[in-house]
Amino acid sequence: MDHHLSPDRRTFLGGTGALLAAGCAPRGRAAPQDPLLFAYFTGGKGEALGLKLAVSDDGFAFRALGGGRSFLVPQVGEARLMRDPFLFRGPGRDAPWHLLWTTAWDGETIGHATSRNLIDWSPQAALPVMAGVAGTRNCWAPEAYVDPATGLVTLFWSSTVAGRYTETAGTSESDYNHRLWRTTTRDFVRFTPAEPMYDPGFSVIDGTLARAPDGDLWLIVKDETVKPPRKWLRAARATGPAGPFGPLSPPFTPSWVEGPMTAIVGDRLICYYDIYRDGRWGAMATRDMIRWEDVSARLTMPPGARHGSLVRVPATLIAGLEA
Repeated sequence: MDHHLSPDRRTFLGGTGALLAAGCAPRGRAAPQDPLLFAYFTGGKGEALGLKLAVSDDGFAFRALGGGRSFLVPQVGEARLMRDPFLFRGPGRDAPWHLLWTTAWDGETIGHATSRNLIDWSPQAALPVMAGVAGTRNCWAPEAYVDPATGLVTLFWSSTVAGRYTETAGTSESDYNHRLWRTTTRDFVRFTPAEPMYDPGFSVIDGTLARAPDGDLWLIVKDETVKPPRKWLRAARATGPAGPFGPLSPPFTPSWVEGPMTAIVGDRLICYYDIYRDGRWGAMATRDMIRWEDVSARLTMPPGARHGSLVRVPATLIAGLEA
């Protein structure tokens, strides 16, 4: 059955109701020394204000672009919010930028839009990624992984589904009990059925895939367990976005953090995270994903910045945004 979403169509295949959707890739890929662009939202009423952007030349000092204005105001989804924006470029030539985001605290959709310059955007779509999975409560913090060899795009997010993973029921706030879910697409029109991506044996949110300095792929997740309180980040080596995944590392951050995002800065991977109860950010650096150094004291983040994503972009794009 086809579901029609103005202005374009998303096709859901199979009984679990996942989607298939499209994206191509850019000319002028960023180089390792190019600026880091931080896509984020601000809390409270800022959830409805939309996409904020900041830039850093050194990976530590970030300054807001456009005077802190919104570059995209959310218009779709159950609550028309924008939380946890994830910015990426697809495979192939001349791909636009893609943006994914959380549209509501409770619901079965994620937001999606594309842009060539991060100023002018396509019509937004609420992708009902979990519409065919009975008992779905939420879709949080969507991200994407583009396979460099095949161009296949994997979208993944966290969902609580009633009646599943009962062994950890009641271990998160408000009876949430999350696992990571995924779908794949080549064109952002057709999507494979949504399926579980990662079950570490506890309630898990905010999954992100990161390339370590040696080129290996890692999955970083937040242990969302509150009874007993954990709320920290851990990492597992990943063969690919569908796994298999290696053993989880010990926690490498304090408790009560969320929203991991990563970038290679020099010869180290930096994992940035939102210390949301304190209204500030932290960062840990590593060369081997085993030994971590706290580099939080070097960070300067935009006021009120919350969970977002990082991507290196050509300096010409930043010049356009500033103009």
